[in-house]
Amino acid sequence: MADGLEGIDTVAVTAWLADRLENLETPLDFELLAGGHSNLTYRVTDRAANTYVLRRPPLGHVLQSAHDMGREHKIIFALQGSAVPVATTVGLCVDDSVNDAPFYVMNYVAGPVLHNHEAAAALSEEDRAALGLHVIDVLAALHQIDPDVVGLGDLGRKEAYLQRQMKRWVTQWGATKTHEVPAMDESTRLLAERMPEQVGSAIVHGDYRLGNMITNDGRVSAVLDWELCTLGDPLADVGYLLNSWVGPGEREEDLTPTSAGGFCSRETLSERYAQSTGRDLSDINYYRAFSHWRLAAINQGVYKRYLVGAMGEGHDVDLDAQKLGVTTLSEMALELLS
Repeated sequence: MADGLEGIDTVAVTAWLADRLENLETPLDFELLAGGHSNLTYRVTDRAANTYVLRRPPLGHVLQSAHDMGREHKIIFALQGSAVPVATTVGLCVDDSVNDAPFYVMNYVAGPVLHNHEAAAALSEEDRAALGLHVIDVLAALHQIDPDVVGLGDLGRKEAYLQRQMKRWVTQWGATKTHEVPAMDESTRLLAERMPEQVGSAIVHGDYRLGNMITNDGRVSAVLDWELCTLGDPLADVGYLLNSWVGPGEREEDLTPTSAGGFCSRETLSERYAQSTGRDLSDINYYRAFSHWRLAAINQGVYKRYLVGAMGEGHDVDLDAQKLGVTTLSEMALELLS
C-alpha cells in the first residue's frame, strides 16, 4: 500500500474508483511511473491484479491550460473506436476535494514504451521494420478524422495554427525563461518571417513520437500523452515525428529509439504520409525547425519546474543537461532555417 505517495490521496481516490468500477478489489497499490516531464502518471493495481492508469497535473503552480485533465480525457474518449489506438477511459474527476487537483483514469494497456535506444534494440528486426510504417499510418489516420464528427470540433481554432502556437510558446518562454539563449531569439524571428500558409486542418497530437506510444508486435497499441493536442496544421505533427526519427550515427551518442537501427527512413515516412493524405510536404523543413523551436520552449518550462521542485521528489534529473538541451534544440531549429 502506497500511503503518503506524493500526488495521491489514497483513501479518497480509492473511494472514487470504487464508485465507478464494480469489481474493484481493494486495497489499491499506487506507483508513480517513470517517464513524462509534465503531467504525472500513476499505475493503479487492485488486489486482483487489475491495472489502471491515473493522470494528474504536476505538483505546485503551473500554467493551467497546459495540464487540463478534462481536455485530455475528452480527446481520448472521442478517439475510442477510431483508427487511432488509445486506452479506454474509466472516468474524469474535476472535484479538487478528492485529490487536490483534477485527474482521470483509463484502463492499462500492456506493452513496452520505446523511450530510448536500448528499448528499441530489444525489438526484432521484423518488428522494427514494420513499426515505422504503422506509426505513420496511425498519424495519417488521425489527421483524416473529422474533429466535428467525433465531438472535438470545439477543441481549438482550426485556422492560423502556426501563428497561435508561436504566440503560445513565445508567452510560455517569457513566463519560464531563466537565462539568455541567442539561437532561440533568432529562430523565433525567422519562423515568424517565413511562416507558410496553412492548407487544411486536422486533429494535431502535438507530441507524436515513439516515446509516447505503447507498441506490440510491430504495431502501435496505444497513443499516449494527448495534453498538447489541438486543432490545426497537421504538418506540425509530421515535422515533429521526423525530428525524433534519428538514424544510427546521425548524432553523436544519440539515445533516441530509432538510433538503434532497422527502422524505415524519414523519406519513407514522408512518402507514405503524402500518399495516404495527399498533402504536400515540400515545406517540411520549416515544420521541422518549428518543432525544434517549440520543444526548446517546452523543455525550458520543464527545466524551470524541476528547478523550483514542482515535479515532486524522487526524480534524478541532470539540470545542467536539461538547460543545455534548450540551447541545442534552438540551434537545431536555426540550422534548418539557415
